[in-house]
Amino acid sequence: MNPSSAAEFLFALRSSAGEADGLPLELVPRSLEDAYREQASLIDKIIARDGGRRIGYKIACSNALAQRLLNVDAPLFGTLLSSSTHASPAVLSASGFRLRCIEPEFGVAIAQDVPVSRSAYDAASVRPYVASVFPSLEVVDHHFSDWGSAGAPTLVADNAIHGAWVEGATSADWRTVDLAAQAVSLSVNGKCVRTGSGAEVLGNPLNAVAWLANELPRHGLRLRAGDRISTGTATDIYLAAAGDTLEADFGVLGRVQLRFT
Repeated sequence: MNPSSAAEFLFALRSSAGEADGLPLELVPRSLEDAYREQASLIDKIIARDGGRRIGYKIACSNALAQRLLNVDAPLFGTLLSSSTHASPAVLSASGFRLRCIEPEFGVAIAQDVPVSRSAYDAASVRPYVASVFPSLEVVDHHFSDWGSAGAPTLVADNAIHGAWVEGATSADWRTVDLAAQAVSLSVNGKCVRTGSGAEVLGNPLNAVAWLANELPRHGLRLRAGDRISTGTATDIYLAAAGDTLEADFGVLGRVQLRFT
């Protein structure tokens, strides 16, 4: 096969469960704008194969460490799909992923369409558009031998290396919760392995929502009623193995569970 686009190459790589150093040089997007167009094309191919639909967005690089690793000064976004989204407690096959990189993330549901605004949204102004905040786990997966050297445009084109998402139930009135201060812990097989808080997510998960509300219109998109958002990891990542049972505890916001068979 001679791929003619980044999306075609990445789709074939995902479908074959193969591995590559990165995109062929002639296919590397020349800008983030090009990368997001390739991402949209890749998503079309995945939906044509797996069915389902777009249900929202994941935010990557919402902390300083990830931004330094990729040499970017702002977050990146990917697309959430119904075909790779699961309700907690979820059971997934470990063999369905080359890498099982676990990220506990504040999930957000959007209540109503967010208008395109000349003034940038911030945590306060985006807050009225949020319907609920809930615990979630993202499984990050990729097929690159070294994701840190693949480059931001390549990772964006590969749907921000999204593998799967597990949604927990909404169990509290999020408006009474200090999201920045809310502690988050990740346990694996009953043992706590990672801790963090909402402050790890651009200082506050609502800051991540505001960033997305400002960024999407630059690519012809906007947040719509019913969209889901995975706002970025609130702890250090954890590489899970077959047989692991994972539980992220978001305090009063609830818990989310995932087991790999």
